[in-house]
Amino acid sequence: MTDDLRFGPLPTPGRFPYTAIDKRQDYNWPNETRLAVYIGFNIEHFAFAQGLGACIGPVSAQPDVLNYSWREYGNRVGAWRCLDVFNRLGLPTGALINTALYDHCPELVAAFAARGDEIIGHGHSNAMRQSDLGEEGERILLCHCRDRIIEESGTAPSGWLSPWISESTVTTDLLAETGYHYTLNWCHDDQPIPMATRNGTLWSVPYSQEANDIPMIIARRMDGKDFAQLIIDQFDEMLDQSTRQPLVLGIALHPYVIGQPYRLRHFRRALEHIASARDANKIWMTTPGAICRHVDQRSDL
Repeated sequence: MTDDLRFGPLPTPGRFPYTAIDKRQDYNWPNETRLAVYIGFNIEHFAFAQGLGACIGPVSAQPDVLNYSWREYGNRVGAWRCLDVFNRLGLPTGALINTALYDHCPELVAAFAARGDEIIGHGHSNAMRQSDLGEEGERILLCHCRDRIIEESGTAPSGWLSPWISESTVTTDLLAETGYHYTLNWCHDDQPIPMATRNGTLWSVPYSQEANDIPMIIARRMDGKDFAQLIIDQFDEMLDQSTRQPLVLGIALHPYVIGQPYRLRHFRRALEHIASARDANKIWMTTPGAICRHVDQRSDL
């Protein structure tokens, strides 16, 4: 290895330059608010006896009934319990959906679409990684999900979250080329960031890996009441920070995790805290697609 390779500039994605958050153009969200908040609600479907999936217990030989049925609880029970909370508090969501749900439980996706929630592409199933497909396979996946969502829910998805946040080096290019306007794959900022592609700009809308029930509750084994307090603390601190620059707080949820009754009981408290700030016109409670449209129409960003 030469000295240039050992000590020179390191490889970067090449999609965006480094910019410090306190040196950027200032702006407001709608109604002169400074903090945009959205709920990213991941509704996923997993193949039985094959493929990937989050686990609550040790992985067993297939069919792994324990872990499969735990995940399926989210579609049968957890998502409906969460939907009831969202309805009671009048909270919109960005519903990140696997298109396999249209075959498995179409009434669940329809319930979110009927509320006017944003339907966001999230692969066909979380039993597979997008990055394993190759460039043409990725393009086919992105087009399939776009077209199925149009057919079933009546509108083209504006945004995308890759299953398992799995990207290839051309995923960003392919998203722009297949009609998507933003990605949720990147957790590198608290503001929307324009990303360069070989076919124009794709926005990166912040998607948290901290205010997110999978890494915090499953990976770090955080208790439900502590996760609820994490959301409240994240919200309160970002609301304070937003006096200096506009910020985005995305809350990432999975119904087989947060929809468990004892966790939902605590999480309801966090959502009530956020809803009270919305009612006082302190925040913009929105969807990632609306955030993308807001920044995309500005000429100074």
